[in-house]
Amino acid sequence: MNMTALRLLASAAALTIVAGCATTSSGPSGPPAKTPASSPAQFRTSDFAWSAQPGRASVTGGLAYRRGAQTYSCAGAAVVLTPETGWTRQRMVTLYKSSTYAALPVADVRARTPSEPGEDYSAFVRRTTCDAQNRFAFTSLPDGGWFVITVAKPAVGTGENVAVMRYVTTKGGRATTLGL
Repeated sequence: MNMTALRLLASAAALTIVAGCATTSSGPSGPPAKTPASSPAQFRTSDFAWSAQPGRASVTGGLAYRRGAQTYSCAGAAVVLTPETGWTRQRMVTLYKSSTYAALPVADVRARTPSEPGEDYSAFVRRTTCDAQNRFAFTSLPDGGWFVITVAKPAVGTGENVAVMRYVTTKGGRATTLGL
């Protein structure tokens, strides 16, 4: 082999070693094994496969959001549970300016929604409805990171609707209680 080929081979080996030492994160406290290593900007259906598996974990929660003296309700509103991937984490940062928690006017979130058609990840999103007491539940979840999202409306009077998003991790097949 000539020197150029040896240098290229050595560089490739060094990059392989560094890549093998790299860690991935599934969010603030999520299990690293569930977060795909793909580029956050790249949508891959395969990155969502883990979330389609049945599991023993659950997420139950309720909305307790207030802004000043105004209380909010999610009664009758959809609550969505989006699996965490690099792509969805980046989407949360784009829409909510955070990948852990946000409560922002719905109009602001919609204004940041890309106008071009996005990738269809709806088959992996779980949905339920907030009950009259502002509670919701998701069951049979695999372990991993998730984004819980709902729209909160003023409980009395008028005011702007607020999109509330919170990151949650299911771990060890246990029940997780979440407050929005």
